[in-house]
Amino acid sequence: MKLPDTPDTYAAELEKIEIELLMEGVYRHYGFDFRSYAYASLKRRLWKRIEAEGLGTISGLQERVLHDPAMMERLLLDLSINVTAMYRDPSFYMAFRTQVVPLLRTYPFIRVWHAGCSTGEEVYSMAILLEEEGLYERARIYATDINEVVLQRAKAGIFPLEKMQEYTQNYLRAGGTKSFSEYYTAMYDGALFDSSLTRNVVFSQHNLVTDGSFSEFNVILCRNVLIYFDRSLQNRVHGLFYDSLAMFGILALGSKESLKLTRYEEAYDVLNAKEKIYRKVR
Repeated sequence: MKLPDTPDTYAAELEKIEIELLMEGVYRHYGFDFRSYAYASLKRRLWKRIEAEGLGTISGLQERVLHDPAMMERLLLDLSINVTAMYRDPSFYMAFRTQVVPLLRTYPFIRVWHAGCSTGEEVYSMAILLEEEGLYERARIYATDINEVVLQRAKAGIFPLEKMQEYTQNYLRAGGTKSFSEYYTAMYDGALFDSSLTRNVVFSQHNLVTDGSFSEFNVILCRNVLIYFDRSLQNRVHGLFYDSLAMFGILALGSKESLKLTRYEEAYDVLNAKEKIYRKVR
């Protein structure tokens, strides 16, 4: 005989049902699929929005989201992960310079996909790196994100001036060869980056969960995005990356991400285990 649930267990089960219904509604009404996102992270971000809106329940949030597109835009900003920085994890960029750039020099044209680019700090970081290595003229960077709002910020290329000291240190530790201030103009409380850095960048909305491959790439960067997906969704996205990478193409993941235990693990050689840089070999 099944023992009766405790009040806490009942509340947790009811909350899970509410979240599943909300995510199903968002998918069916707006086309954004968060149904396979890691549950703990999803729950935390939903409650952040509930509190910000002065609501009391997830069901109350669902009612607002389904009837108010502006509310959906605010929720999307919470659900799409926008934690980034210029030269985030400088050792990764140093490894990219020393281990990946020599491989890219052998290509007549280089296609780079930065998936989940957020507000663009890491896109500009890569553009600067390729510029300094003499590769940018034959490169095209496709910078995509699910969120059109953050893409517009990325296109603008204006970042907080107060962050420039931190970003300068990151740049130098990443092997930067110039004065970092050469790349931006200080204006009021913002740093406007040189528009020439995006002359070979295409910013476009793309949903890793529901959209397919759109080209063949030599490099795919998707760092610190997959950690928010459950295992089945991670495998689906890895399939998308595998299909989108040219043979001997480079896949770069975040520091807490890995190809281990995925069905594609054997399809790659490890170029740098610490920095999670892989090369497609089969």
